[in-house]
Amino acid sequence: MFYYYDPTYILLIIAMIISGWAQAKVSSTYSKYSRVYARNGRAAADVARAILDYNGLRDVRIEHIRGNLTDHYDPRSRVLRLSDSVYSSTSVAAQGVAAHEVGHAVQHAEGYAPLKIRNMIVPVANFGTKASWIFIILGALMGSMGLIQMGIIFFSFAVIFQLITLPVEFDASNRALAALEGCNFLVGEEVKQSRKVLSAAAMTYVAAALTAVLQLLRLVLIFGNRRD
Repeated sequence: MFYYYDPTYILLIIAMIISGWAQAKVSSTYSKYSRVYARNGRAAADVARAILDYNGLRDVRIEHIRGNLTDHYDPRSRVLRLSDSVYSSTSVAAQGVAAHEVGHAVQHAEGYAPLKIRNMIVPVANFGTKASWIFIILGALMGSMGLIQMGIIFFSFAVIFQLITLPVEFDASNRALAALEGCNFLVGEEVKQSRKVLSAAAMTYVAAALTAVLQLLRLVLIFGNRRD
């Protein structure tokens, strides 16, 4: 008995390996440096508040949310949310993550172009992510290349979102490290340790972008030569 072999499966395997490695890297790096406490002895939330105030963002609130590394900045409500593992921690890892989210708040206040573009395409990217597979599956079942192509176009919006996310995240990390060092929250080796945490976190976004690109490439390879 012969089984159908799809060579594009190798792209899925590569994507899984990249994603798994990135997640393992950020988890291990954060775990390591969450046990290294900054000499300033301040909680990450206090550091974030100080950097926000320094940048004139006193109207941005800081909230404590549940979870592990679920930290994010919400531009709609102008709220910076820090997770259980970050909010009260005095580690160089937690302070780096908190400062990174402050970086997004500063980007928002300054009208940082890549962030504005990313925020604008969020609805389109979300729709594309959900609708793409519906169109692709229906197109395959109905033998309609037109539906399949529409699904691929919708999926490409999600890929574009992932690619635009990269400069936004790297810039936020650069702002975070500059603020932590410039305001003397972290000094010497602490800055390098915090940079390692943020670099590992950035790799998860790189992995997500590569995974999206590989998935798009696989769709093009599978359906690219088909006709209705």
